[in-house]
Amino acid sequence: MKFSPRTLRALVIALVVIGLLALSLGGYLTPLTRLSTQPMIAVQSWLARSYQGIRDYLNAPKDVTALRAENQQLKAEVSRLQTEIVTLQQQLAEAELLSALLDFARAHPQNEYKAAQVIGRDPSPFMHYIIINRGSDDGLRVGMPVVSAEGLVGHIDAVLPNAARVQLITDPNSAVDVRTQPSGTTAVLVGSLTGELSLDMVPLEAQLHTGDLVLTSGLGGRYPPNILAGQVVSVRKLSYALFQEAAVQPVVDFRRLQIVLVIVNFRPVDITPLMKPAEGTP
Repeated sequence: MKFSPRTLRALVIALVVIGLLALSLGGYLTPLTRLSTQPMIAVQSWLARSYQGIRDYLNAPKDVTALRAENQQLKAEVSRLQTEIVTLQQQLAEAELLSALLDFARAHPQNEYKAAQVIGRDPSPFMHYIIINRGSDDGLRVGMPVVSAEGLVGHIDAVLPNAARVQLITDPNSAVDVRTQPSGTTAVLVGSLTGELSLDMVPLEAQLHTGDLVLTSGLGGRYPPNILAGQVVSVRKLSYALFQEAAVQPVVDFRRLQIVLVIVNFRPVDITPLMKPAEGTP
């Protein structure tokens, strides 16, 4: 039987294909296949990396813009949270201060109080005053004692309808009649230009010690008794002096005063005229 050239070519191709399929199914062509496909895979990988690099390069401006916008949003959020934290801290400090003032008022129930906020301070380094946001419209009068949660602050020195000036006990013109505990020694607590407190008119024989408490005595008519003013930190006694002296640490931190209490039911009495000798008295 004779085959035409075309038929013979087709038969050869079919036999080759069948043979290749048989060799492939038998695993004999795997090394050859791997060797022949490696260049193609390498080219494909290079094309993929190049495409990815070009795409990243083209998208980079958009990504940078998006990152900047996100960064600005995060900064704004951080700023808002920091503001909220500061506000909450201030509210907590005010709540603690009001709680301490309430505790002080409960410890001295015989007095009536009106709370006031410190809105100003005397700019002079030689005078020690504060300004509060309550005045005569609120029932405040000159001479009314002023306290804080810690103890004695001073007294009202001048009044306007909606504000008042308070002379602090650290002022050089301030003088408070006090007594010490536990000895009960009476003395005068005076201020100074530097704001330091000291005890004057303390008899030499008085038993005065470091750590003694200093409270208002009620003498002099300016302050009610038993308000804590400070604590003795040092005592100075000279043999040739008529009185001994003592340095006192105030219990109030006057630099951080924010809210004070005015004792509105106490009426100070000026007994100075009674302390002067009568006319004609030798």
